[in-house]
Amino acid sequence: MDWNSISNAQVVMEIGNRLKKERINKRLTQKQLAGKAGVSMFTVAQIEKGHSVSVNMLVAVMRVLRLLPNLELLLPDQPVSPVALLKQSQKETKRVRQKK
Repeated sequence: MDWNSISNAQVVMEIGNRLKKERINKRLTQKQLAGKAGVSMFTVAQIEKGHSVSVNMLVAVMRVLRLLPNLELLLPDQPVSPVALLKQSQKETKRVRQKK
């Protein structure tokens, strides 16, 4: 899937669809998943329908489904280059000086 070619709403919908399939494959009901994740059944339904929920709730559901290791693929830990750090520091210093 070309994630960059679809809208944000479509991305959220696809995430919900995939989480629903994972829940079903793990033979969990929405109620069971909600109980284990410490969220409401309504929240699980909202996620699966592609509606917005807090990141904390999404992480709780992913934890129960044992999907958190996949975040390493989504957001690999990247070192920040010293040059980029220096440039960022210079920008922040410039902003502080402009506010004074």
